[in-house]
Amino acid sequence: MDTLTAAQTLTSAKRLVVKIGSALLVDAATGALRETWLHGLIADVVAQKAAGRDVLIVSSGSIALGRGVLGLPRGPLSLEQSQAAAAVGQIRLARAYETALAPHGMTAGQVLVTLEDSENRRRYLNSRATLATLLGMGVIPIVNENDTVATDEIRYGDNDRLAAQVAVLAGADALVLLSDVDGLYDGDPRLSDAAHIPHIATITPQIEAVAGASANENAKGGMKTKVWAARTATAAGCAVIVALGDVDNPLAALANGARASVFAAKTTPTVARKQWIDAMKSKGRIVIDAGAAKALRAGKSLLPAGVRGVEGGFDRGDPVDIVDEGGHHVARALTSYDAREAAAIAGAQSGDITDILGHEGRAALVHRDDMAL
Repeated sequence: MDTLTAAQTLTSAKRLVVKIGSALLVDAATGALRETWLHGLIADVVAQKAAGRDVLIVSSGSIALGRGVLGLPRGPLSLEQSQAAAAVGQIRLARAYETALAPHGMTAGQVLVTLEDSENRRRYLNSRATLATLLGMGVIPIVNENDTVATDEIRYGDNDRLAAQVAVLAGADALVLLSDVDGLYDGDPRLSDAAHIPHIATITPQIEAVAGASANENAKGGMKTKVWAARTATAAGCAVIVALGDVDNPLAALANGARASVFAAKTTPTVARKQWIDAMKSKGRIVIDAGAAKALRAGKSLLPAGVRGVEGGFDRGDPVDIVDEGGHHVARALTSYDAREAAAIAGAQSGDITDILGHEGRAALVHRDDMAL
């Protein structure tokens, strides 16, 4: 695998996720939004969009903004206080991005998630479809953990890991984790003899040990969580860049050669997703006609009109085998409908789905992105 610099990794990406921590966005002493820094970042995002890239932002800051409004003291908050602060701060966080993007003629979309949204296949498909639709419409999704409802058992815990899950969910090929240091070091970066590591091809136990040693004690995540996030993202085909965030126009700085650490992707997002789907155990079968089989091999989604039979008791989001009328395997896929609904709309036109089911449904029974031929 080629050893790409951070600048090359960034400029070769087609879909980019940028993670922003609270310390970059909110002044710790005053609790105020760092507007100048945010506007610089948004200028970078606009430039990335102009270069033809999709951009998603994973942003902390709702609790930090909300606690100031509510007059909560500095230091640790109770769960109830954190959730109250998040409820108040989330409005201000969304408004900040909306205000910063508006002069550029761009639209922000707020997306709040919990760990359950990536662990439950049905929610996973819903979230993936929503992000794809937003990106297709030119919207910049602003993603944050739904701190108003998330408790320990449904929390990501830190936005590094959330950002990695969002990158996987969106099929991104690059993730930038803006940090308080310019990458990974082989020791404590505050010490003069620590050496910077610009490229990490494989996350070894040695790299994990180094990350523990170089973590910032004052950061919620630190370098260790960034390495954990990189393990998740790179396995799904997404390269990860750890870069210094507290500079003007941090993405432009990266593109111009600023020092950073790059965790290399192990494959591509498309191949990784197809392998993930193909490795699942099927919960049922969908039988299709010859025309539908030809369409799938040409890269099309499976529409209800081409379905001739439904077998098994699967739920929406479950893996199913797609076979032709001769029983030959065509694909394994994640279905957009459960078995009962799939059987009801089999052979029907997509425009008739609402009348048949009594509620609005998706046009495709299986989307091409959820299919491994």
